[in-house]
Amino acid sequence: MTLHTSWNLEETAARRDRYYSAALRKFVPFREPMVFRRGEMQYLWDEAGRRYTDLLGMNVCISVGHSHPEVVKAAMDQAAELTHCTTMFYHPVPAHFAEELAATMPKGPRGDIEWVVHFTNSGSEAIDLAMAMARGYTGNLDLIALRTAYHGPTSAAQSVTGIAGWRHPGMPGNVAFVAEPNQYRGIFGENAGAAPYLDEIERVIESATSGQVAGMLVESVQGYGGIIEMPPGYMSGAAERIRAAGGLYIADEVQSGFGRTGDHFWGFEADGVIPDIVVMAKGISNGFPLGAVVVRREIAEPMAERFMFHTYGSNPTSCAAGRAVLEILKRDRMQENAKEVGAALLSRLRELRQKYPVIGDVRGRGLMLAIEMVSDRAKKTPDAETTGAVFEACREAGLILSKSGPHRSTLRMVPPLCLTLKDVDQVAEGLDRAFDRARRG
Repeated sequence: MTLHTSWNLEETAARRDRYYSAALRKFVPFREPMVFRRGEMQYLWDEAGRRYTDLLGMNVCISVGHSHPEVVKAAMDQAAELTHCTTMFYHPVPAHFAEELAATMPKGPRGDIEWVVHFTNSGSEAIDLAMAMARGYTGNLDLIALRTAYHGPTSAAQSVTGIAGWRHPGMPGNVAFVAEPNQYRGIFGENAGAAPYLDEIERVIESATSGQVAGMLVESVQGYGGIIEMPPGYMSGAAERIRAAGGLYIADEVQSGFGRTGDHFWGFEADGVIPDIVVMAKGISNGFPLGAVVVRREIAEPMAERFMFHTYGSNPTSCAAGRAVLEILKRDRMQENAKEVGAALLSRLRELRQKYPVIGDVRGRGLMLAIEMVSDRAKKTPDAETTGAVFEACREAGLILSKSGPHRSTLRMVPPLCLTLKDVDQVAEGLDRAFDRARRG
């Protein structure tokens, strides 16, 4: 059987506009549509054969490289044998993968923490499940989330998302928001550290909750919020305060996990905190649909009394891809590569900041980096217009990235972890041309 697929750009755009739901229009970033036909490691080719360097990782989903041959083979071999097996039956592939994921978690000072895994279809569903676990285990309803956080588009995940553009009416309640510890434009000023933001958590618990909370969700590095790192002491301090109020610390590693930050395999490790629940997805399986909640065994146990499963969560094809990803990350030292290449790229971004006054801040670590644009450096006025102009010019320079942040004034760079030092020069030069073109109008 051969199904016809048209690669004509205009036909594809018209077909998508006709048959896609209206909600999907907002997510199209470029003025003109793009169609990608092929990917190989850190590169993409459009329908006309032009090559691009992917600094977006297809929305952070591509961890070890586009169409990585070993990941593809692992998934194809499994799909050819048994494409799907529902969770009610046993299958060795997701069982092995659960064991391998649990092995990446900290064991605690006494080495006695037991971790268990619940596979889901996506990161958003994993967030929903983490929220349900926290509320079920603690018996409390109130959750704490960060402003400018993004945790997903499902109804429950939207309720803990702190960016208006990602929220829709009618989200569930019992969520209080605290100021994100942004060290560039945070409410307590530049480089204020963790202390005032930890005090803010205490104030919010006292004033906007019942005093007893189910938990707090923290992206170890905020992704759509504009690549906002948590300052030293924040994650561990937040966990201490939340636990004192009866809650659990939930680490959202959907974007920052799997070695992306370079220094650690999981973003929360940067602060020495051991979460109660860890949520992961995106790069977990290099583009195959999969998410997971990795949780302390005792926290997961109360859910055994009720049905809870995700139809494709333990899909052996996606889990086979995930197993290959873990092996490649370790064997090819991709975490170390992210640290080295990310540091080199960050250095070049700092050079661009010296050249272009519109760049207010560059930040991040590993291959999770950002450029924030302002129209006035002293006032830090967000400049979404220039961000959009540079973004479009990057396309002409052969670079794919994204606009992020609550004001859409940040360029986010989260490429596949196979980006090389050789690519850094090409990326920096392309960004330089894009900024120059935007400056000249």
